[in-house]
Amino acid sequence: MDGYAVQAADVADPPARLRIVGESAAGAGWHQEMKAGEAVRIMTGAPVPAGADAVQQVELTREIDSNGSIEILESVEVGRSIVKQAAEIKSGETVLRAGEEINAAMIATLASFGCAQVKVRRRPRVAVMATGSELVDVDLKPGQDQIRDSNNYTIAAYAELAGAIVERLPLAGDNTEELKAQITRAVETSDVLITSGGVSMGVYDFTKAALKELGAEIFFERVALRPGKPTVFARMRNALVFGLPGNPVSVAVTFNLFARTALRAMQGASQPTLNEQTAILGRRVKGSIDRESYLPAVLRTDGKGSLIAEPLKWGGSSDFVAFARATGLINVPAGVKSIEAGERVSIVRLPGSAP
Repeated sequence: MDGYAVQAADVADPPARLRIVGESAAGAGWHQEMKAGEAVRIMTGAPVPAGADAVQQVELTREIDSNGSIEILESVEVGRSIVKQAAEIKSGETVLRAGEEINAAMIATLASFGCAQVKVRRRPRVAVMATGSELVDVDLKPGQDQIRDSNNYTIAAYAELAGAIVERLPLAGDNTEELKAQITRAVETSDVLITSGGVSMGVYDFTKAALKELGAEIFFERVALRPGKPTVFARMRNALVFGLPGNPVSVAVTFNLFARTALRAMQGASQPTLNEQTAILGRRVKGSIDRESYLPAVLRTDGKGSLIAEPLKWGGSSDFVAFARATGLINVPAGVKSIEAGERVSIVRLPGSAP
C-alpha cells in the first residue's frame, strides 16, 4: 500500500504527528531501524523497515510542514497492509502437482519460484475426418441430397480445447477403398484419428467395415448411451481411433465423454474426465430403460446461489441449433424413466462454458 510505515502504538490516538525519516520504494528499500515517533514514506511492493509494524495508506495522512512531518489521521492496527515474506506458502509444501494444466495464473507461480523450464507432456496430434457422400465443404452451397459438413469443425474445436494439435482431413465419401486409404494415411502421422459418420448399421455405413478390413483392433463398437449409441473405439498401429456417430449432437456428446478423456489422459492430466457436479433440475426429463442419457442443458445460478440445470427443448441428436446453447449435460442413469423438476441430478460441464 502506498503510504507511511509506522508503529501502530504511535497513532492509536489520532491525529498523530510523526517525523519522516526516510523513504522505502520497490527495489530501493530504507534499511535502517525506525524508532518511536518516526515514519517512513513507503510505496507498494517496498520492504517494510525494521521497527515498523503497520502501514497507513496515504489517503489517511497529511503532510503538515516542510520540515518532514506527517499527520496520521486515523489509527491503524498492527500488521495492516503488510505481507510477510513467504506468507504465500510454507517450506515443504507442494506448489503445483504433476497432472495439472498450466494456465495463465500458474505461470506467475512458476516464474516466481525460478522455474524457467518445466517438463510437460507432448500435445497429441489429432486427425479429424468426416465421412458421408452427402457432405460438402462449409463454403459450398449444398445441392440436392447434400448438407454442409459441421462435424469436422465441432471435433476440431473440442480437440483444440482438450490440448490437441488438430489436422482436418478432406471429406471422405461412402466408399470403403477411399476410407481405407484416408485412414491408413492418417494413422501414420497422428496419435489419434477421430471420424464421424459411417459407424451405425446402415447399408452405407462403411467406416467400421474399413477399420476391420485394415486389421484395426476394435475394443467396442456400440455403447449404452443416449445420444451416441453407435460409437467405435479402436487401435490401428500406434494410433487410437474413435469412430463417432454422424449426428452433430451425438458427435459433441461422444467426443467429450470418450475422445476428450483419452486426449487429456495422454497429456498426463490428473483429472481427464469432464468436471462432474450436482444441480437442481429445472424441468422434468425422460430417461431410457436400457441406456444412460446425457441430455443438453443450460446451467445457471438462481437467486439463492443454487446451480440449476435447465434442460434444453431439442429435437434429438440432429438438433445442433438447440445444442449450440448448451453449457452442460444432465446425466440420467440407465433404467430411470424420468426425473422430476426440483430433484438433484448429476451434470457435467461442457468445455468452453462458464465455470
